[in-house]
Amino acid sequence: VQLVESGVGLVQAGGSLRLSCAASGFTFSSYIMGWFRQAPGKEREFVSAISWGGSNPYYADSVKGRCTISRDNIKNMVHLQMDSLKPEDTAVYFCAAGKKIWSTSWSSYDYWGQGTQVTVSS
Repeated sequence: VQLVESGVGLVQAGGSLRLSCAASGFTFSSYIMGWFRQAPGKEREFVSAISWGGSNPYYADSVKGRCTISRDNIKNMVHLQMDSLKPEDTAVYFCAAGKKIWSTSWSSYDYWGQGTQVTVSS
């Protein structure tokens, strides 16, 4: 199983970026795909997730209205578009795959990527 995140790492406040995650080694379309983030000294927190078919995306309150999650079950990829970025969005962002719909807990996810650093400068 592999989840590999990619995306531009440094953006200015108010800017946008798109994170991508390429998945392999499991039946991608059978898994909920999520994004989590972890800032230095803080716990890993839920950002967004999307159901198997791409409907029913859900978001943390902290990013709602600023993020859009999407998935491509042909290419086995999931994306996170982030707009109106704030310095407090600075964190390592992780892609994850799990089976439990609506869960925002990291413990519900089975597979994880290595993470990609996002830094938002003020």
